[in-house]
Order: sequence, then C-alpha cells, then structure tokens
Amino acid sequence: MGMRTQLAGMAFYCSVILCGSWMVSCSPKTVETYSQVDQEPNISPDYSGTFVPPNIAPLNFQVLEDGHAYFVSVRSDRGRPVHIFSKTRQIRIPISKWRALLETNRDHKIFFDVYVRGADRHWRRFRPIANTVAREDIDETLVFRFMKPGYGWWKDIGIYQRNLTNYDVSAVLHSRSFDGGCLNCHSFAGNDPDTMTIALRSATYGSDTVLARNGVVDRIGARWGYTAWHPSGQLAVYSINKVTQFFHAGSMEVRDVVDLDSALVCYRVERRKASSPKELADKGRLETYPAWSPDGKYLYYCSSPVLWEDRNAVPPQGYDRVKYNLRRIRYDIAADRWGEAETVLSAEDTGQSILLPRISPDGRFLLFCMCRYGCFPAYQPSSDLYLMNLATRQHHKLPINSEFSESWHSWSSNSRWIAFSSKRRGGLFTRTYFSYVDDTGTAHKPFVLPQRSANCYDSLLETYSVPELLKGPITVSKSLLARAARARPSITPEIPITAATPKVGPSSPWEERE
Repeated sequence: MGMRTQLAGMAFYCSVILCGSWMVSCSPKTVETYSQVDQEPNISPDYSGTFVPPNIAPLNFQVLEDGHAYFVSVRSDRGRPVHIFSKTRQIRIPISKWRALLETNRDHKIFFDVYVRGADRHWRRFRPIANTVAREDIDETLVFRFMKPGYGWWKDIGIYQRNLTNYDVSAVLHSRSFDGGCLNCHSFAGNDPDTMTIALRSATYGSDTVLARNGVVDRIGARWGYTAWHPSGQLAVYSINKVTQFFHAGSMEVRDVVDLDSALVCYRVERRKASSPKELADKGRLETYPAWSPDGKYLYYCSSPVLWEDRNAVPPQGYDRVKYNLRRIRYDIAADRWGEAETVLSAEDTGQSILLPRISPDGRFLLFCMCRYGCFPAYQPSSDLYLMNLATRQHHKLPINSEFSESWHSWSSNSRWIAFSSKRRGGLFTRTYFSYVDDTGTAHKPFVLPQRSANCYDSLLETYSVPELLKGPITVSKSLLARAARARPSITPEIPITAATPKVGPSSPWEERE
C-alpha cells in the first residue's frame, strides 16, 4: 500500500505521481549538443558527495536550475546507465533500474549528469554529482513516530514503518485507535522487529505499555519510559520519569523540558516482575536513557544529581544547570546481580549534558548527544552527535552536525549505518537522516530519508521522530495492537514506588513531545 493511503492527507505530498514528468530508462537517446557549466547543479534534497546504501530507494530530487526541460543520466563505470527526461524540475528515478545499477556498483561511485534546456532551446550540462555506493546494506525497515510539531496537539500521532528499499509505508499503531491518546517510546530488542514495546498515555484508557513479543501482544499495567532490551530478550530496563514541559518567552526554540525525578526499573519477562535495584534508583540522582552493551554485560545510562527539593513543579532557577553524566554498571544475568556504577564520561569534564547513549552492535562505538543542559536534546539547538571509541574511551564531535538540533539516533544491525533526527532544514521540523560510519568510526555526509516526491519536505508540516532501524518489518497487526491499547492490562507487575512513579489512573496525554 502506498504512503498516500497509509498516511492520509500528509502523505499526499510524498507519494503523488509527478504530473508533467516522463521517463525513458536505458534509452539510447541522450543529449549530444550542449555547453558545459563548470559547477555542480543545485539540487534538493542535497544528494551529493555522500555514501548511499546499495539497497536504498531511489534518491529522487529536484533540479533547482531554471529551465524548460531536464535530462539526467545516472551512471557508473559498470552497468547500464539510467536516463530520465522531465518537463519539470522533478527527477524520479525508476526503482528497478536504480537497484540494478547500485547492486552492480557496491564500493564504487555513481554519478548524476544533469542537463538543463533553457528558453533558447540550448542544453547546458553541469559538472557531475558524485556519490559512493557503500559495500554494506542498511537495515530495510525504519520505524518512526509521525506527528505535528505543535506543543498542544497530540490527537493525530502515529508510529509507522517504512520499507527503505522502496517507498512503502504502513501504520504500526495510531492514536485514533485509542481515543486520540499519545504514544511514544517505541523500543526493540536490538534490531529485531519481533520484540517491541510502545508506551501509551490516554485520558480514556490510562497510561500503560503495549508489549508485542513473538506475535503475542500484552498490555502491561505500567508506564514505561525510555527502554533498553537486554540482548537475551529476557529483561528490559526502562525509565520512569516525571517530565514537565515549559516555555521560554523568546528563543530559537521556545519549548523546553525538565525531568523533575526519574529512576530505572528492571522488568523480567518470564517472571512478569518489575524491580528497582538500589544501584539504579539513587533518590538523590536522576537516572534515565538506558542502553545495553551488545554482550549484555553492561548497562549504560545517563545520571545527574537532583538540584531542587520540590519534585512537583518546574524550578524557577537551576533547571539550566542540570547536566547528565554517562555511567555504566555491570550486570550478571545468570545471577541477576548488579555491580557498582562507574562514570564513563563526566559532564564536569565536557561542560555539557550527555544524553541518549546507543552502542553499535559490534560493540566498538558509542553514539550519544551532548547539549548545553537538560534531558531533552530535541529541544536543544546546541545538541550535537558524538562518537566514543569504547576501547580507548576517546570521543569526538561528528562532522555531520548542523547548527540546529541533532537527536534521536539508532544503529543498523551491521554497525555501518546510523539513522538520526535533525532539524537542520530551518530548525523547526524534525527529519530523519542517514550517515555511513566506516570501520574507523568516521561518519560521512548524511542524506535525508528519500521520498517518492522530491519536493515532499517543502510542504510537509509533520515531523519524523525517534527513528529505529530494524532487520525486517513488524509483522504483528495494528488491529491486535489497537485492541491491546484499549484493553485492561493483562500483566500487572508490582511497580517499585519512587517519587517518579506515575500515579494510577488517567493522566495528561503528554509530558514531552518529540
């Protein structure tokens, strides 16, 4: 099913057939008479000078040069070129020919030769745009939350999955399935689509968590926050957070978030039991954003001292002094025993707040955010991505950052690709970008999630948030998830009581937004 059907009005911009365009693939016809322009053409999105996965959908783009007709040849040293003629700026590349060309040219460059015909009927040829086809595939499925960026609107929120090899999109769960509630914090066991949790917040049906595991769906009578599944799938560590949104009178980003109190909770799947180990629930500290090492021996998380006494209201002062450390703690799953927490990277040393640790599946690199203060990088224009070599504990700021917020990120199962959220197109709308991370830990120029319609992002008023890369599609049906979202809990674990523990019963549909 196409994006237009699945995402209703929003997707119209991303999936409409481009009127006024026509394509001739692998045609012998080409432009033979032209004048050379010694510069690359302006195109949008910016698909130039980057690494692309050999299994990615076509990178359709617009040519931003004035003209009355356009011709593009997608070529490489191997394989047959793809020729596209268009009366409009929109260049739409045929999927089957694109796939064949990329598959033939793994670890080689491909080129976009762009020709523009002016009002004088003469053609101009621009300098070729070069990209490199990586050797490694990207995981084929992207799961994301899709919503409007407004702070007071949560009734049209959905979690969707996109097939990255084409443009197919389908809904995983939508808020209209449970009376317009809010849903967020989707998480998976590694890059496996068969184990998934989604946090729900609803004034009608309460605030709980849906657990889908090997085709079986349960509703857990507990509100899970940021969640990390142990590689074994036997347990999950999740945060309970007392998050409050507030606003600044004037700033590039007027929204802000403070986590008044938080702790980490461990849920054992087979026992259906939650516990809050004292090592993860220091009442004098805020603990959040758990992430397991791939071998399951260490839990990484973010921790900051509590700087206020009242844990029920936004402090008038001090919220901008909260800076999180990166910590880790050893865990023995056979003995169910925790070790002593240690600091991996200190906010005192960096001068910034360290958030969202995610470790590459090969165990070599830790990707994280740092921003001026606080717990929510999506609302911090200063938020940038950093990479730590876990063998040396050396870290560096990645060259793929922009002047705006970079936040939510995930790894592909082969540790060669990252997906992340960025507001680089103006600072307001969050989009999903991909970057190739080579064996040395170098991250290459990112590119935005390709769409069927190249001008999709010019008109799209919704945001993509929390991108997660999976090895395959989620197969549990949305109707089964929706029934669980409306049902009473089938699992009711005893919840450890802390100041951050959510109150029983209906609650506000949201605390934070993106």
